[in-house]
Parts: sequence; C-alpha cells; structure tokens
Amino acid sequence: MSGEYGYFFNNTEGEDEEAIVNMIRQSGAKLLFVAITSPKKENFINKWQDKLGVDFVMGVGGTFDVVAGKVKRAPLWMQKYGLEWLYRVIQEPGRMWKRYLVTNTKFAWLILKERFYSKK
Repeated sequence: MSGEYGYFFNNTEGEDEEAIVNMIRQSGAKLLFVAITSPKKENFINKWQDKLGVDFVMGVGGTFDVVAGKVKRAPLWMQKYGLEWLYRVIQEPGRMWKRYLVTNTKFAWLILKERFYSKK
C-alpha cells in the first residue's frame, strides 16, 4: 500500500484494493466517504460495496481538498451559473481538460443519440 492509508491505485488490477477493503471492514466504520477521482471512486464503490461492511458509502471526489483549503472554489458568480467546472479546468488544465472535453463530449453524444435515435 502507498502510505499508511490514502490513495492506493498504484498497482495493477487493484492489488491494494482488497487490502484496503479488509482494513475498512475490520475498522468497524459505519460511514465511508471515498475521496478519489472519477471514475476510480465509482468503480471502487461498485466493485466492493458488498464487502466493505459499512452502512453508508458515498463518493465525494475532491470535497476534502476544498474543505481543507487545499483547492479553492470558484467565485460565487461562477458557482451560481454552474461554471465551477470551468474554474477547475483553469486551475488545473493539465489534469482536467480530458475529463471535461473527452468524457463530457462522449456523455453529450450518448444523450443526443438516446434523444433522437432511440425507438419510442
């Protein structure tokens, strides 16, 4: 495992994942907040949720970084107009461009395809 607890997606095919799942189950935790990037957090939760032994699990992404003051939130006007994603791209273009350009484009295409080409 990398670090005592924390980010653990360094090995192939989740070699660390099962050890982390066992630690979580053995901890007796009832609530679990998974603060890793998408889609890793969703994949982790979907793969292991039945073995975690918690009553509640939620993916929170970078929420803890924001709460801890490590990452700044967008100005209120950007939040109000749903542009926080744009602020994040400006803050970290090298890390965020693919998420918002590639994956969101694929998502928009799937929505359009469903809307206009699905049988009703």
